[in-house]
Amino acid sequence: MKAVVTVVGKDRVGIIAETCVSLASFNVNILDISQTVMQEYFTMMMVVDVSNCAVPLAELCKAMDTKGQEMGLSIRVQREDIFEAMHRV
Repeated sequence: MKAVVTVVGKDRVGIIAETCVSLASFNVNILDISQTVMQEYFTMMMVVDVSNCAVPLAELCKAMDTKGQEMGLSIRVQREDIFEAMHRV
C-alpha cells in the first residue's frame, strides 16, 4: 500500500533528514520525493510504501504528526487512494 506524506513549514536545516529518518524507523520506504522552498517556506511531498510498516497506518499518522509538532512543521500522512480522491478535480 502507498501513502502520501506532506511536510510544510518554515525552512531550516535538517527537515528532509529528520523526516526521512523518522519514516525509516517505521520501515517505510520512500518511492518518490519532491520539495521546494518558496521564500522562507519549505514544502515537501513524498509517495511512500507502507506495505512493510512496523505499525498500523493510523499509528504512523499520529507519530508523524507528533514529529511534525516537535519540528515546528505540519507533517501529514494519507493513504494514496484517499489523497487522490480528495484532490481530483
